[in-house]
Amino acid sequence: MLYIDDGDVVTSAGVAAGLDCCLHVVRARYGAEAALRLARQIVLSPHRQGGQAQFIERPIARTGNADRFTQALETVRKTLGDPHSLDSVAGLAGLTRRTFTRRFQKTIGTSFGDWLTDQRVQLAQRLLEATEKSMDTVAFEAGFGSATSLRQHFAARLRTSPVQYRREFSRSVDLDRRGASR
Repeated sequence: MLYIDDGDVVTSAGVAAGLDCCLHVVRARYGAEAALRLARQIVLSPHRQGGQAQFIERPIARTGNADRFTQALETVRKTLGDPHSLDSVAGLAGLTRRTFTRRFQKTIGTSFGDWLTDQRVQLAQRLLEATEKSMDTVAFEAGFGSATSLRQHFAARLRTSPVQYRREFSRSVDLDRRGASR
């Protein structure tokens, strides 16, 4: 285990695990967005737990004058629940499929399909943390189409289920825990 949170006592396995433990405390007290911002500042994965897979967000480079490529990716991020084919996004970027694919791989470091799935998993994480929406609703809003698909992608990327993730990181669960410990 990297760290253990036993309510009033939180402990870690070592120096690197201590950073993971600190992010866990920030996430529990201030939410996932605060932990994500801090993780970006210290260049660390936003969350690692025991047997759970390391999952590092791949940010899009921000520029003052965002070109059509960057604008297309931002459009996708804002509409993750919609279908996004490689051809349609390449069209938004004003590029051919082949040119878009090469530029995407060079800029982001992964395939468009993997990036899109990662973005959808991150959205599902935020919805699970901040809302009480059903798994079907979370799956639909994140662009997975079904709770089954959500579970498969969650397990493949994070090595945990959406239900378990919600149990660990839901703000309402965290508030209940803090309220009960007072």
